[in-house]
Amino acid sequence: MKGVVGFLKSALDLVYPRNCPFCAMPLEETERGVVCGACLGKAKPVMPPCCERCALPFPGNIEGHFTCGYCKDLNFHFSRCVAAYQAEGVVRDCIHQFKYNRQLHFGPHLADWIRQGARRLEWSEVDGIVPVALHSRKQREREFNQAECLARAVSKETGVPVMVGNLRRVKETVTQTHLDAKARAANLRGAFAVKKPEGFQGKRLVLVDDVFTTGATLDGCAKVLSQAGALDVKVLVLARGI
Repeated sequence: MKGVVGFLKSALDLVYPRNCPFCAMPLEETERGVVCGACLGKAKPVMPPCCERCALPFPGNIEGHFTCGYCKDLNFHFSRCVAAYQAEGVVRDCIHQFKYNRQLHFGPHLADWIRQGARRLEWSEVDGIVPVALHSRKQREREFNQAECLARAVSKETGVPVMVGNLRRVKETVTQTHLDAKARAANLRGAFAVKKPEGFQGKRLVLVDDVFTTGATLDGCAKVLSQAGALDVKVLVLARGI
């Protein structure tokens, strides 16, 4: 059966060759996904030195842990953020195609990227993975929650369970895209709630989303998780806005 599937795939590739959506170069038969290796190679990982609180990369030469100027005066309700890649170029474009245009074939690349970031966390100290919740109307329109897709990819890698349905988005908000940090925080005030606090009580959690921009959405979620009794909330995102 595998041989038949492989033959049919090769035949289809001859008639309808797979071309990279970014550079239009044909993909090799061995290349996984829809983006060629050369374009994937342009993705910029977030590597130390970077802020431990928000994962913002720092161009200087700093050793050890540090907090950037953006975070030092903010009282985030999560203890740490890990970001896999910078939210620009091929990474940003793949996220947008997957999230807004339902181009789900970009999903394997997003999963690979966030799993790379996940390897920088100690999963033996985590009880559950919590995806940032979408409002019910938006999820019906989109038909999926991109944060949940990423969370499940991380769960498959780590064996830590995904906790879905207890963290809820109870207030429908306007898009955050063109809002500054202060406006984003105001827009999200009261947007999240926990249905059953006992489900998070005493738990060490990793909150997962696609992009960290100002941290307002993630902080709003972390706040209600902490109020529900979570012992610790860390953040894992696919990409960090720069």
